[in-house]
Amino acid sequence: MTDVRIVHLSEPVFRALVDGDLAAANALSPVPLTPPFAGEEWRGVWRMRLAQAEEDPSSAAWTTGVIWDEESRTPVGRAGYHGPPDEDGVVEIGYAVAPEHRRRGYARAALEALLRRAAEEPLVRTVRVAIRPDNEPSYLLADQYGFVEVGEQWDEEDGLEVVYERPAHLPATPSPDQG
Repeated sequence: MTDVRIVHLSEPVFRALVDGDLAAANALSPVPLTPPFAGEEWRGVWRMRLAQAEEDPSSAAWTTGVIWDEESRTPVGRAGYHGPPDEDGVVEIGYAVAPEHRRRGYARAALEALLRRAAEEPLVRTVRVAIRPDNEPSYLLADQYGFVEVGEQWDEEDGLEVVYERPAHLPATPSPDQG
């Protein structure tokens, strides 16, 4: 099993990443970051997280952070929730693994870390993921953890997404019949 933790970032780090300034982000980040973090592909996510942190600084403890591989001491991607639990106790998970680290179990490890946290948080009742219909690897991963389709939504960056949910209290391990 890949040993990761999600390292949350602050408003100043988000700002540096939005600006594409890796050196400034690294001067402020609790862990070193690599070029994908400051690249154009992830900039839209950092822009959203910066706006959230500016509006509510406490939201940074919930939103996208670094998937940190504890063994290799390497940042391998980004993961977190889209924000704190809403009034219905729903949190939505988002994650992306840097291309050079894919197919090594990091997405699974990040998902499990986020599911464990959701289960431990008294305000969280439901965990949601939204997946593009053409993203079969993410769908196959979510399916193993008891997520069920509840609808569709349009995302400004990703287009059409299928929405899946599961109760937060379920185990953060694959279902025996799915694993």
